[in-house]
Amino acid sequence: MTEEYIIENFTANIGADEYISRFRDEKRFVEFCRQCPNYGNSWGCPPFDFDTEKFLRQYKYTHLMATKIIPLGKNIPIDRTQELIKPERIRIEKDLLEMERRYGGRAFAYIGKCLYCYETECTRKYKRPCLHPDKVRPSLEAFGFDITRTLSELFGIELLWGKDGILPEYLVLVSGLFHNSTEMLSDREIQSS
Repeated sequence: MTEEYIIENFTANIGADEYISRFRDEKRFVEFCRQCPNYGNSWGCPPFDFDTEKFLRQYKYTHLMATKIIPLGKNIPIDRTQELIKPERIRIEKDLLEMERRYGGRAFAYIGKCLYCYETECTRKYKRPCLHPDKVRPSLEAFGFDITRTLSELFGIELLWGKDGILPEYLVLVSGLFHNSTEMLSDREIQSS
């Protein structure tokens, strides 16, 4: 907890094949990405120069995390969103990269505006290599996953939207790790349908 918000963390484990088949609709969600100015201009965003389906299918397990940020104040202007989520993004992305290092696999974070070139434009816009390929990770949405459905069905959390320029009751960041590690699973149970 900070002076501005409370954090609630949730995790869910699901087989990668099941998560892909139940929660992924790449064509639909990448179409939403096309409407964003980061599309094709950020190394964490589509289009990707590889087969994302094949990439995902190399993994057996998916460890998902939902971080609920509950502002303590009321009627907070929506333009303060980044101010509230940035400290949590830094923490989550650090944890994800550590899990990736320890267990292998590939982390998926909340991309939005890159944390590593935050004050400058992404080099992708100028057809140059990423300056931080060891840190930049795409979002689950960028790979076509339905985050609203993921939150609802795997976490029991409703995704809320701001109204009239005011933040909703809470914000949620969804991230995860696709992996093959049975070590990581030793104290976690994989869900199956």
